[in-house]
Amino acid sequence: MSTAAAEQTIIVNRYALSEKLFARAQELIPGGVNSPVRAFKAVGGTPLFIAGAEGAILQDMDSHQYVDYVGSWGPMILGHANPKVVEAITQTAALGTSFGAPTDRETYLADLLISRHPSLEMVRLVNSGTEATMSAIRLARGFTGRDMIVKCDGCYHGHGDSLLVAAGSGAATHGIPGSAGVPPALAELTVVVPYNDLGALADVFRIYGPKIAAVIIEPVAGNMGCVPPVPGYLQGLRELCDLHGSVLIFDEVMTGLRVHKNSAQGLYGIKPDLSCFGKIIGGGLPLAAYGGRKDIMQKLAPLGPVYQAGTLSGNPLAVAAGCAMIEQLTDDVYAQLDATAKTLTDGLADLFRRKKVPASVTRVGSMFGFFFRPEVPKTFAEVKQSDVKRFNRFFHGMLERGVYLAPSAFEACFLSTAHTPDLIQHTLKAAEQTLSEMA
Repeated sequence: MSTAAAEQTIIVNRYALSEKLFARAQELIPGGVNSPVRAFKAVGGTPLFIAGAEGAILQDMDSHQYVDYVGSWGPMILGHANPKVVEAITQTAALGTSFGAPTDRETYLADLLISRHPSLEMVRLVNSGTEATMSAIRLARGFTGRDMIVKCDGCYHGHGDSLLVAAGSGAATHGIPGSAGVPPALAELTVVVPYNDLGALADVFRIYGPKIAAVIIEPVAGNMGCVPPVPGYLQGLRELCDLHGSVLIFDEVMTGLRVHKNSAQGLYGIKPDLSCFGKIIGGGLPLAAYGGRKDIMQKLAPLGPVYQAGTLSGNPLAVAAGCAMIEQLTDDVYAQLDATAKTLTDGLADLFRRKKVPASVTRVGSMFGFFFRPEVPKTFAEVKQSDVKRFNRFFHGMLERGVYLAPSAFEACFLSTAHTPDLIQHTLKAAEQTLSEMA
């Protein structure tokens, strides 16, 4: 066999078991995955089927290991299989996995969240980020007696009907359905504006102000690849909502306890009316929460007329994992995360400069992104100007060198305390080799 043929055989067979498992999964599960981005459609190739993980290392079913910068899309801030989280889950499971009745740990977790977020006066636990955002929007509508909501183009808030909308023909128009199955009449109650564009939001309020129940925002946009707010933007949102009597909702499912010990609202000094949390607060298990001002939260049943319920809400396993996770998130942990993330992102930015690659790097705390375009994007329209084909080549080059990045040019990446200096240097070396190969 020639050398070229041997190399081709290695490439073809590298993910042989993942390919076999994916083929079987596609016969039983739509697209072979239970969440679309996992299918690798954005980058091409076969998705990795994971056998296990520890610390910052993933291992696939073909026994390859990777430095993981997805971290289950954010929750694994202390790395995979954190011993204290695993212990909490194990001990709790021995006592029962679900009761459908209150436990004292639910109150303790609510207290942990409230103690870190001055905007929170009461909290309701749910099972997913989608459930948190759709419940917060229903609550805002019930509280204000208004129907319309405003969201930003490129910000993702889960798959609730009111939120799966795309921008209309103008910068401040009614939304149109962004998914089959979303009724146009419902989508029309959502107005879509560009992220980081305070003027567009002011225009919307001038037109629809008395009808707007809420503005929902990712304070750091993470579903278009980590786009930070421009100075004054979040404060402007707060002022416009106050002026027009609308509820300001921070979707901190991704940023909560990730970008700062007090989440994005603490980092930027903004006090939203309602906040949504997920990912980290469940320690890697399905758990989320929404909370905020007491006068708004008291509109929820059984106290008020806004109904929301869930059989597994506040389930003991997820609550135990979340408590064990949050208890470990000290000032020293955040200092370590910040230093590690700075080393990595500064290193990537330097590589792009030295290799003369038109690219930009963003970071907020231990959440980061990079774009194959010269300037840091501020809106989703600018994000979409990135060279996606170049990103896809970079993604696969890094994967072959043992680095697992988010499989989409429009997703953020995450670090953990398990990312050691050696792993950061391995990542930077892999990036340099990949860029050289792409030149």
